[in-house]
Amino acid sequence: MNKYQEITEARKLLKLSETASMTMIKSRYRELLEKWHPDKCSGNMELSNEMTRKIISSYKIIMDYCLQYQYSFSKEEIKNHLSPEEWWFDRFGEDPLWGNGMKPK
Repeated sequence: MNKYQEITEARKLLKLSETASMTMIKSRYRELLEKWHPDKCSGNMELSNEMTRKIISSYKIIMDYCLQYQYSFSKEEIKNHLSPEEWWFDRFGEDPLWGNGMKPK
């Protein structure tokens, strides 16, 4: 199994979409552990143990990938992640017609 397949299987087991924030990854991990942990799950104990192992393993795979990921701090990449307000100001700035109207007088 190649790295992409391994990460994809882990992502699917954690029920994550193709893009997820660190907050979402951690939240989903906690939710699934809460559901499947043998101490909390009243169902099949063998299945609970197996699912708990899979969830922990999947989380480790995803976290290893995230910790190795190289972030880009280039101007172009940062512009891809502007909020709508930041994009508007970056585009129109202090223009009296299209600007944000917050220019001090």
